[in-house]
Amino acid sequence: MLWVIRDVLSGLVLLARALLLSARDDLAGLLREVAADLATLGVPVAGVVSDGQRSIRLAIAKVWPDVPHQLCHFHYLREAALPIFEADRHAKKELKKAVRGVRPIERKVEGRTDEEARIVQGYCAAVRSALTDDGRAPLEAAGLRLHDRLEAIEASLGRIEENGGVRERS
Repeated sequence: MLWVIRDVLSGLVLLARALLLSARDDLAGLLREVAADLATLGVPVAGVVSDGQRSIRLAIAKVWPDVPHQLCHFHYLREAALPIFEADRHAKKELKKAVRGVRPIERKVEGRTDEEARIVQGYCAAVRSALTDDGRAPLEAAGLRLHDRLEAIEASLGRIEENGGVRERS
């Protein structure tokens, strides 16, 4: 596993090393190396930002017990949004259950090349595409996106129905 320790303000990589383990003592050794180099330069450690992994938190507490430590914004938001993410994931699962019948519809028009069959195949492809699109927490809610896409497909089908269905072109 590659560990990279860098200065947040300048972006300068202070240390990069591969470790076989990511235990507290292994990580504390890396932090001590960085601490020694910074002390030699007269640069204080004002704070630490990490992903909050338990072994990292323990190593930081061991090497810099009085230095403030916080989660990076992404990990903080991900943790804060976890209940919302779980609700969204459950909603997506329920929506997927509601549209499971795509394959039987595709089978009914298999081998046909008329316009109606092509339209049905297109709608089935749109549903399949909507089902396989996953978001990345915490900023993308896949369940909400799936809901919006299925509503758009339903609205489009509704417009076809309002217009009297598919008409053959002459």
